[in-house]
Amino acid sequence: MPKPVKLGPQPGNPSELILNGEVSANDWQLLPQLEEEGTIDPNSLPSGKLILPLRQWLAHREALAERSAEVGVWIDSDEGAELIGNEANNFPLIAVNFPAFADGRGFTAGRMLRERFGFKGELRAVGGFMRDQLTYLQRCGFNAYAFEGNQSLTSLRESLQDFGDSYQSGVDQPLPMFRRRF
Repeated sequence: MPKPVKLGPQPGNPSELILNGEVSANDWQLLPQLEEEGTIDPNSLPSGKLILPLRQWLAHREALAERSAEVGVWIDSDEGAELIGNEANNFPLIAVNFPAFADGRGFTAGRMLRERFGFKGELRAVGGFMRDQLTYLQRCGFNAYAFEGNQSLTSLRESLQDFGDSYQSGVDQPLPMFRRRF
């Protein structure tokens, strides 16, 4: 018997975000996850750029194919990047939900999308992550950060430079420090 879907905290959709190190307008509309039996009607979706829950995209991918340039997906922490797999580069944007700052599964999803599946588009962190995690999100391949709350994005952007170098390899620096020559 399949496990029932339990909806966790839904990510927000702020009007501005940090994209590639700059404060930018958010041109995408993030649609919330529906209850287990709920489904969208692909023909009644609003026009413009949409970020759909992965389950909804999986259910309607054929009907959404003609809108591929303006449809992204968001994955929840209990959904792995392998559910998107090699289709990752068909999306202009993939968002990863962090339902709580202590839930680190999104870091793995981001790194897998970049390294295993070669995703080149916008990789956006949404949900309950915090300022102290920005550097680590960037090291895992995220290049967009949709903060919730009343934080100044200009001051948050500075956290992307909290650390000048790191010992470990990452998406942003594939060689560990001991392999690099200074």
